[in-house]
Amino acid sequence: MYKVDSPQAEEFIHHEEILETLEYAWSHKDNRAFIEQLIEKAALCKGLTHREAATLLECDQPDLIERIFHLAKEIKQKFYGNRIVMFAPLYLSNYCVNGCVYCPYHAKNKTIARKKLTQEEIRKEVIALQDMGHKRLALRAMEGGIDDVGMGVLFGLNTYRYDFVGLLMHAEHLEARFGVGPHTISVPRICSADDIDAGDFPNAISDDIFSKIVAVIRIAVPYTGMIISTRESQESREKVLELGISQISGGSRTSVGGYAETELPEDNSAQFDVSDTRTLDEVVNWLLESGYIPSFCTACYREGRTGDRFMSLVKSGQIANCCGPNALMTLKEYLEDYASEDTRIKGMKLIAKETDRIPNPKIREIAIRNLKDISEGKRDFRF
Repeated sequence: MYKVDSPQAEEFIHHEEILETLEYAWSHKDNRAFIEQLIEKAALCKGLTHREAATLLECDQPDLIERIFHLAKEIKQKFYGNRIVMFAPLYLSNYCVNGCVYCPYHAKNKTIARKKLTQEEIRKEVIALQDMGHKRLALRAMEGGIDDVGMGVLFGLNTYRYDFVGLLMHAEHLEARFGVGPHTISVPRICSADDIDAGDFPNAISDDIFSKIVAVIRIAVPYTGMIISTRESQESREKVLELGISQISGGSRTSVGGYAETELPEDNSAQFDVSDTRTLDEVVNWLLESGYIPSFCTACYREGRTGDRFMSLVKSGQIANCCGPNALMTLKEYLEDYASEDTRIKGMKLIAKETDRIPNPKIREIAIRNLKDISEGKRDFRF
């Protein structure tokens, strides 16, 4: 039986409920008046149920799809503005006892190089990440006191419709049971790697379907951050950034370590092939060129603004007086310490423009003072 607040996964991500939802979506996809009602409801920024979202995903009327995309862009701008949080993964080990058919780390794979970093190697990798400009480093693990939860589904393993519904049911469960939904939702797609061929997965999704998934998730869970990794190409990432993505990786390695020393081909330990191979500075430069603010901020974690405390900031709109200035200050540090000259020039121009847009006059005044101090060598300011 489907029960949204149940502690049992098979009850809050309920197979029969998913099948009924897919049937419901299919039967309503051509009901234009109903689709328009759902779009109007989504515009209130209170979210949609999994059945409502599934119906929008099923819609195939071009003008209504365009309205969904337009609304996704508006909601993204309203809650997250043009900030894009930067990150890079650090793999500590690729030993595994499981047999997942989509991952080259599966126990039966005898061709991949197995590695586990020592404490000294981890230290070197962290230093290498910092030297690139990735100062946003954290190792994170609702029960037991953890109040910040990220979730996602690897699209391409099952039908995307089924996994899409299950993902949103999981988000609804967190809201019902713990009073706060997921902090982030990731949207990876199946990728080739070592003995894994993405062509062997018949449920792999097209770029158009991928964009539609991102847009509908954005309007269904408007407050939640969305993540896309270097699995995706520059072209793919560019398209979905405006539709809802708020965090991207840059200069990433999907091998065990890989930042301190370049891995030789015969020592390949990567979990998947990277499609966007640009350096961090090239990604930052591209974001600046596109009008985004690359952010290296960790202030919310360090100040304890997680879980419901973070969500209250987003829902009230006060995030603009917090995350906006923090993004500019962390970007300023990156420009001073790591950026190429071209990136630095573009970044300084953007900071000058965006500083004037900080809504709160007092916050703006402090941010301007902090930015000046950063130019003089001081570091680690945050709201």
